[in-house]
Amino acid sequence: MTDSLAGLLREGLVDLETTAQDGMRIRAHAGANSFRRQPTLQEAQEEARRHVNKLRQDLQDQDGKMTKRQAKAKERAARERLERISKALQNVKEIAKQREIRTKGDGDKARASTTDPEARTMKMPDSGFRPAYNIQFATDAGSGLIVGVDVTNQGTDSGQMEPMIKQIQERLDETPTHHLTDGGFSSLADIERTAEVGPMVITPIKEEKKMKEQGLDPYAAKKSDSPALAAWRARMGTDLGKTLYKLRAQTAELTNARMRNRGLYQVLVRGLAKVKACLLWYVLAHNLLRGELLRAQKAKSMGLPNQKSA
Repeated sequence: MTDSLAGLLREGLVDLETTAQDGMRIRAHAGANSFRRQPTLQEAQEEARRHVNKLRQDLQDQDGKMTKRQAKAKERAARERLERISKALQNVKEIAKQREIRTKGDGDKARASTTDPEARTMKMPDSGFRPAYNIQFATDAGSGLIVGVDVTNQGTDSGQMEPMIKQIQERLDETPTHHLTDGGFSSLADIERTAEVGPMVITPIKEEKKMKEQGLDPYAAKKSDSPALAAWRARMGTDLGKTLYKLRAQTAELTNARMRNRGLYQVLVRGLAKVKACLLWYVLAHNLLRGELLRAQKAKSMGLPNQKSA
């Protein structure tokens, strides 16, 4: 992805003036009934461990009922299940700590999947709750090329701006001038951290309408604001800020729609690393098609013959 984007940059097909980021939830390769609480996972871990030991013993005491290859395959499948359950148990302990910090006594409700321990139950676009991953795309507004991609198992988009900007910087050695997101990204801490990294953040001010109804100026700096936050509030009240924000939906949401049209509703692999590998294939295909279109448009504007027809 980095190599292909570098080539597109050299051709002048992407300028990174403005990028737009949005999250999209996709189904994980796990069922809702695969989620278990810590006591059940501990029992399942012990049962899986006994099963693995039994299969290993059976492998040694082969009686000809199955080939050695078949026996090893069964042992490997059982061992992989034990590994998934062990990872689910580790994850459920971490989730319990996080829930306990938010609400005392809530940690006992923590659950993790024995099929895909890194998946999380999230609210989906149809308002249902299913095992899912949160996909992040950053799209160059001028070209429609995807310049950043990530996947998390966090159910919200809060805190995802700064990691995306850092990824773009590492990938392309450039920083967007403006970065657009919707209100789901608008945590003050992330806005401040992202502004320190480089771009001017264009994201809505929460309760802007309510503040206006109360006769308050939502674009005025607050006493607790840092210079970066004060500049962001003022920026969102300018014509430039409002004009740029209009580009967000037609850039970021269009990318999401294109990915849906190409079948990105559910992944058939497990774990954050493998899910991201699948996403990179989608992104490469997207950028390949966009690159061809941009080259054709550039050739036409310069009065050059279409390479295909030539």
